[in-house]
Amino acid sequence: MTTPGFRPTHVVPQGGLPAWESPDPSRRTVPLDALLPVQLVDRRGDWGRVVCANGWSAWVDGRLLVPVPQAPPAATSPIARTADPRPLLARVEEALARYRSAAEELAAGQLDGESFRGRTQGQRIGVVVDGESLWLYDGEHERWVYCDGTRLSMFAAERDPAPVQPEQARKEPGRSRGVREAAPDGHEPTRLVTYDEDGRGDV
Repeated sequence: MTTPGFRPTHVVPQGGLPAWESPDPSRRTVPLDALLPVQLVDRRGDWGRVVCANGWSAWVDGRLLVPVPQAPPAATSPIARTADPRPLLARVEEALARYRSAAEELAAGQLDGESFRGRTQGQRIGVVVDGESLWLYDGEHERWVYCDGTRLSMFAAERDPAPVQPEQARKEPGRSRGVREAAPDGHEPTRLVTYDEDGRGDV
């Protein structure tokens, strides 16, 4: 039975999602099915609390939720900072150029193996191109993102959600109705949407 006024904001990714009773890695509950529509109603760091159509609620890795498509922005509207693929594309190109330069010096005998390892240590580059689709590894945030040519969206994260910090747990009343504060890593948080009885969005 669908809860009156339920409006999904996200869907569960194709592989499904593990779920927790609270934002605590030790309190797992029933996982969510693939492509299940959910409404994101709260965020605490990496965690997101979702409500299903039947009213059941759980905490999930909010980074992996797939946003329900929205109307495209007007041509004059700037791309959100976290969705613009160009800065990450530039960082990937720079990292690949550094690796190629070191590899060429190694092949030419200008670097020994130890120096090559030192030059390339810590570099992590990942790119998959399939026609118009592009997957990029964002080493700064340890995640894979998907690009359709115009904007980035979260695809996969390397780690489970981080434990909630004390300052995140002490939330102000009403915080879940449209969180806009920047996340600790400087990225904009997921936009939360709630609906009134008339079905009008409050963001």
